Amino acid sequence: MTATALWTAAEAVNATGGHCDGDWAASGISIDTRTCRPGDLFVALAGPNFDGHDFIEAAVQAGAVAVMAHRAPKDEKPGVPLLMVEDTLAALTALGAAGRARSEARLIAVTGSVGKTGTKEALRACLSAQGETAASVASFNNHWGVPLSLARMPRAAVYGVFEIGMNHAGEIGPLSRLVRPDVAVITTVQPVHLENFNNVLEIADAKAEIFEGMTPNGVAILNRDNPFFANLRERAADCGVTRIVSFGRHPEADMRLTDCSLHATCSAVHASYKGQALDYCLSVPGEHWVINSLAVLTAVGAIGADVVAAAGELSQLQTMKGRGERVEIALPEGVFLLIDESYNANPTSMKAAIAVLGRAKLGQGGRRIAVLGDMLELGPGAPKLHAGLAAPLADADVDLVFTCGPDMARLHERLPDAQRGDHAADSDALAPLVTAAVAPGDVVMVKGSLGSRMAPIVDALKSLGAAPLRVANGE
Repeated sequence: MTATALWTAAEAVNATGGHCDGDWAASGISIDTRTCRPGDLFVALAGPNFDGHDFIEAAVQAGAVAVMAHRAPKDEKPGVPLLMVEDTLAALTALGAAGRARSEARLIAVTGSVGKTGTKEALRACLSAQGETAASVASFNNHWGVPLSLARMPRAAVYGVFEIGMNHAGEIGPLSRLVRPDVAVITTVQPVHLENFNNVLEIADAKAEIFEGMTPNGVAILNRDNPFFANLRERAADCGVTRIVSFGRHPEADMRLTDCSLHATCSAVHASYKGQALDYCLSVPGEHWVINSLAVLTAVGAIGADVVAAAGELSQLQTMKGRGERVEIALPEGVFLLIDESYNANPTSMKAAIAVLGRAKLGQGGRRIAVLGDMLELGPGAPKLHAGLAAPLADADVDLVFTCGPDMARLHERLPDAQRGDHAADSDALAPLVTAAVAPGDVVMVKGSLGSRMAPIVDALKSLGAAPLRVANGE
């Protein structure tokens, strides 16, 4: 085994039960030829839209040292060893389980209706300063993303942070049993994915599946302010979890928010952790981020890392593309600010993003502009939930609202004339209307569910730049 090997052929064969026609040592694992790097093991997953077996040659061209497949390539052998298995997804899951079994890292699993990825990324940043930390890439939180993330975990990792998501009941439990977390975080429970549930209590029960795979003496981290705290605590106890630590504003929270000052680009946070004062600066704006930061620090303490040092790292956090990233875009006549929230949306995260827009500093003559796409999977209550955004938009002093999608049409109808921008059937039709309206001094926030495809509007706004883009986070 080479010093940098993540997996050797023998280890992969032993983990998956497959057979291999050569020897190799891989430094990474890839399922996408667009991001495949030299030294990777390429896993040919077969999905509903693409089949990785059709891209084996491209993976080899990108530098893959071996290929895991469940059927032979159509043409000649790829020129690198083949690890043949019965099913590549099952084999990837087995590889993830083996990665977890061999690791001595302490693992944190994160779920929740909102804030999962941001909390995971903040934990990555805080823990990386204290030891080698493995974490899920982007939102790799499903039946293939979790095992892939586990299989990629470096041998020397001290900490691991893994995001677990769901759309239906019964999805989190198997992933929790795969991760076997030492600490499990539920950021909050909110009315998300209502299309697949009868009520929010059922969503809470589905989130509580994260307790099913916890290691002995594991710690559950729960939001003390959430109305389902008692339900989650009971579900944790049913799964044998005896150590429960809470965060929030509630006077009985173990990590308690005592005060905070919310600013346009950051927040000053004052908390009490087990009776000790904890003051820190959070470099991303919004009250929702303040609460998430409490969850982060609570999890850091539960995993045995230094909470005070982690709090110091929170002053350096950077927001991610599609999740609050701020970009200054130079027009010939001046600059406007783009807040990119295009990755996803639900009623809770939408209201939080609108509140952040409301605190944004405008340039001379500038306006606050919201560009909103449909929030999906909300079930029969979707029209009312969309129309209900009119009040938060008014409270945030948003000047102009552009909308697209059939559900956002309800909001468009509810808005007063002075605030009502254009409405379009989809983001492609709306993009030119938004770009024609933006002006120097404006702050433009773009948000919608992933299926609403709001990213093309972000790209269209960025293309207006007369100079290189400048990320404005933390300023």
